[in-house]
Amino acid sequence: MRAMILETPRQPLRLADLPVPKPNPQQVLIHIHACAVCRTDLHIVDGELTQPKLPLIPGHQIVGTVEAIGERVEKFQVGDRVGVPWLGHSCAHCRYCLSGRENLCDYAQFTGYNLDGGYAEYTVADESFCFSISSDYPDLQAAPLLCGGLIGYRAYRMTGDAEKIGFYGFGSAAHILIQLARYQERQIFAFTRSGDTQGQEFARQLGATWAGDSDALPPEPLDAAIIFAPIGKLVPAALRAVAKGGIVVCAGIHMSDIPSFPYEILWEERVLRSVANLTRQDGEEFLALAPKVPIRTEVNLFPLSQANEALEAIRCGKIEGSAVLVIE
Repeated sequence: MRAMILETPRQPLRLADLPVPKPNPQQVLIHIHACAVCRTDLHIVDGELTQPKLPLIPGHQIVGTVEAIGERVEKFQVGDRVGVPWLGHSCAHCRYCLSGRENLCDYAQFTGYNLDGGYAEYTVADESFCFSISSDYPDLQAAPLLCGGLIGYRAYRMTGDAEKIGFYGFGSAAHILIQLARYQERQIFAFTRSGDTQGQEFARQLGATWAGDSDALPPEPLDAAIIFAPIGKLVPAALRAVAKGGIVVCAGIHMSDIPSFPYEILWEERVLRSVANLTRQDGEEFLALAPKVPIRTEVNLFPLSQANEALEAIRCGKIEGSAVLVIE
């Protein structure tokens, strides 16, 4: 099979010919149709997430069909269409797994980081960590839901019943979650990098109440904010933008250092928290909800061999919506 592999962080991925993997007794072999490209992939390639297995096939927003199954597989059959997310394994016995927080599992393994992922023609995955994909979604539309959608949904839920929510960074996750927010009759205030008028117009087209630069204050105090961009200086900015009792959620797996800030912008019971990974329950809930909205993803297509170009486009902020690798 063809695959794009990371051999050394901070170096381009290399196109290679590799053997098709064989599933173990609890795995399915998936013929990949599409794999969305995530900013987390960029953090891995750029060496900001420091413990990947090497060499590594990145990618954790995988859609494909089951081509073979291990002898203990019960959930799927050959021919089923499935999705594979970031969380690829949890131990089921640590205190986090036993309390419904498998996203914090001490022994978790992640697709495209500890486990080979979807920048390839085939992959294997534990059947317990795969999702059925609704027929409402073509492959290319479904792929971005598997991280931008799922982890974005977990961050969105952390805002509770907030009516006015700021999205700092308007990329793949934000363009998905604004559709859910509008469906639930909430107002979204979109913050982009300074001067990104095209991104701000994209947010308004999707129903944002207001869109502006990330260093600006919104026209009215927010009930909550989600920081999708991996930029630590946005934390004080978001705290200043939320009202008393407001919630600021950091949704990324990596962020640059947060600068010091005065206690007064945290005071008055404002809450600052992070979101880590996802649970399978998050996935089941969101993938059942998405067709009801219905959520539609804006996709920018790249062939597998242009994975480096897709990553660079994300690095430079040139993607509206989601980048998706098409596996022919």
